Amino acid sequence: MNSNRTPLTLLGLGTMGTALARAWLAAGHPLTVWNRTAARAEALAADGATVAASATEAVAANDLVVVCLLDDASVAEVLAGTDLAGRDLVDLTTGTPDEARARAAWARSRGARFLDGGIMAVPPMIGAPGAGAYVLYSGSRPLFDAHRATLAVPAGAEYVGTDPGLAALHDVALLSAMYGMFAGIAHAFALIRGEGVAPGAFARLLKGWLTAMTASVDGTAERLVSGDYTQGVVSDLAMQVAGTATLLRTAEEQGVSPELLLPYVDLMKRRLADGHGDEDTTGVVDLLARRPVSAG
Repeated sequence: MNSNRTPLTLLGLGTMGTALARAWLAAGHPLTVWNRTAARAEALAADGATVAASATEAVAANDLVVVCLLDDASVAEVLAGTDLAGRDLVDLTTGTPDEARARAAWARSRGARFLDGGIMAVPPMIGAPGAGAYVLYSGSRPLFDAHRATLAVPAGAEYVGTDPGLAALHDVALLSAMYGMFAGIAHAFALIRGEGVAPGAFARLLKGWLTAMTASVDGTAERLVSGDYTQGVVSDLAMQVAGTATLLRTAEEQGVSPELLLPYVDLMKRRLADGHGDEDTTGVVDLLARRPVSAG
């Protein structure tokens, strides 16, 4: 082990936790691990990990403690009875913004600094240079600054704010956009299926088109900040709503359910009916938001 590397503890050795552990070990960090199923922890011993007999023992071993467990309830259960005073707790367990805020308050009440993290990667991307993996962090800025180099070993480290809930919020927002994209991809492949179109050839066109359309993200952000949804509009809402009729007729002709398209089409129609035909689709955001928001 490299004595210049920060020692740390990792609780939770599922697929993601094991990938994190191997990345820290490969970089020379002294690592203490614990897992409810002991066999997973023992498998890392050959790589140099110290296997703790209990979560309490693992937490006591190091000042920096990382948890990567099933859910927030698991975090509460595993850390119950451990001494967190003076510790730096980093929670990489997937959860909601409110769960992160509550866990931060819980950690502070036990004398620990707290960071919540949202992992934007799948396990094979962890510790793989150039894979594009990163982790969103929010909470204690002093904790992040103190351990940034260590946290950046498995994946890039992106700090998004002092509000502990912001990492989870960013995580879920990004994942939600991803699933929206997946929905469109599924509909597109359903349309061409059975028509003699080679899926691989179509995939090349689809990737290029989706990549080109990501440029619209910047425009949406600018309009949300300015409040002017007509700013720089190329294809206005009236034109886009008119075009959706062709999309829906084609789906019917191809025997494809429109259920993945209809919710978004209906939102665009509602915004148009409210008199916003000269805007782009940014106003759909206002229809979705159930509480007042400020620009910025």
